[in-house]
Amino acid sequence: MVSVEGPVQRDAMRAADTDREAVVEQLRHGHAEGRLDLDEFDERVQRAWAARTYGELDVIAADLPDMRPATAAPEVPGDVVSHEDGQRGAVLAWLSVSLVNVVIWAVVCLATVSWIYPWWVWVAGPWGAVLLAGAVAGRAGCGRRAA
Repeated sequence: MVSVEGPVQRDAMRAADTDREAVVEQLRHGHAEGRLDLDEFDERVQRAWAARTYGELDVIAADLPDMRPATAAPEVPGDVVSHEDGQRGAVLAWLSVSLVNVVIWAVVCLATVSWIYPWWVWVAGPWGAVLLAGAVAGRAGCGRRAA
């Protein structure tokens, strides 16, 4: 086991697979623009996946313009969807599909001038039950967290 005393310099810190993938993506972009030929691209990609530290990664694409740092923080989307928004979207999807099924059923009943078994219940019912259970469990979970 390696013992580290004092702060470790950034160049000596271990790189993660996400850091390696970011450098490989920069290399792909450089290759697509014609800045790297196929042999150089392949050699650099191999070096990127073999790199252990940020220092090793930094030199691999340092000569490419507009290079994002290998350690750039992932971008957080501006519009983060909340749990309530996701639940609202799921309910709207359920409502839309259920309504389409009921309309189809009603048209068939009217066209045949006979009562057709309400098969749409088997589409709307289980899906609605799952949504309802999720909503109830979500409310119960919120109450527990606040306590």
